Amino acid sequence: MGSNSVRDRLVDQSLTSRYSQWVLEALDELEDPFLITDPAIAGHPIVFASRGFLAMTGYAFGEVLGRNGRIFQGPATDRRSVMEIREAIREERTVQISILNYRKDGTPHWILFHMCPVFGAEDGRVLHFVAVQVPISKRRSRCGAERCGAVLGTCREEVRLDKDLDCSHHAREVFVDMDSRGLEAKEPQMAGDQEKEKAANAINCILSALNRYSKMTGRVVCGKRCGSAGSGVASLPSSLNISLGRIKQSFVLTDPHSPDMPIVYASDAFLSLTGYSRQEVLGCNCRFLNGPGTDYEVLKEIKKSIHGQQSCTVRLLNYRKDGSSFRNLLHISPVRNASGKIAFYVCVQMDESSKNIDNGLSPEMWQLGAVGAVKVAVRSLSSSAGPSRPSQ
Repeated sequence: MGSNSVRDRLVDQSLTSRYSQWVLEALDELEDPFLITDPAIAGHPIVFASRGFLAMTGYAFGEVLGRNGRIFQGPATDRRSVMEIREAIREERTVQISILNYRKDGTPHWILFHMCPVFGAEDGRVLHFVAVQVPISKRRSRCGAERCGAVLGTCREEVRLDKDLDCSHHAREVFVDMDSRGLEAKEPQMAGDQEKEKAANAINCILSALNRYSKMTGRVVCGKRCGSAGSGVASLPSSLNISLGRIKQSFVLTDPHSPDMPIVYASDAFLSLTGYSRQEVLGCNCRFLNGPGTDYEVLKEIKKSIHGQQSCTVRLLNYRKDGSSFRNLLHISPVRNASGKIAFYVCVQMDESSKNIDNGLSPEMWQLGAVGAVKVAVRSLSSSAGPSRPSQ
């Protein structure tokens, strides 16, 4: 299964793998314009778009599913507002901001963007972000109306001078241009109490639905971080999930500070290689890949390297979910945070029978590239926001 098909499957299953199968119907009945995104999937894609949102923007469901929310931004979108949203994602907090977005036909429109994270109750991990987008009613200033009057006056003068000119047609074109693209783009529209109340109510309805249908599966979610501090398994920040999602190689990140060194991140390529879902591997030790043909002397070598806080490269026989085996060229390396403490171990896998090595690199260089990218992501996060968990 290719990486694109795996990603498509992850997008399709992002909600149904955690909630009751009826969750999609329940969300589809909500009239408010909103999106749900999944930061654990590469590219932080949209996994649900409401009918209200599609009607507001002119897109079809298939045109937005699996895409990043940046497709709704355009040339006049305020970069500072975008950075404020990204900062909220990094800090896993709610944000409410007025921003200029664009419909499918290219017309700009001001919205109140209200986004909040959805947490897993068992570990406090951010599972999704819900983004309600309420259109802001136009509040045209008096000077804007005066400008429109000046346009009509000019048009009337042109008609007096040239009777062949279609004044009504000219005025209509000017109004469309100024109203849809000029005034909206240049004059910020601030949300009023009505829009803010509507956004807050929509968020509450969506979170209520997600909570209700998560209880049916026993994997409860909530709108505030409610995981047990004693769960022992690290919860990666959403910004780190998003950074790691850009790395295309097969790898997992494990937490050496939690009992049994569980997996805290698994790349899409790893899921494609092994056939497991992300829910099936998170929190598990990598030994589930072992089987009757796995060389336990090699496993001892891996354990010795980890105890010595050293990197190692080994070859061993591993098994996919369907029981088929593959020769795994495995590279394991400690990943240190900005303070120099080991925060994680990265395990990069490669099926030695695979011929899909990019750029003609040797397998070793290909794996070291993945390790380097992971280290950059972890150090960048820890240097700006502190270690992802206390150093041991």
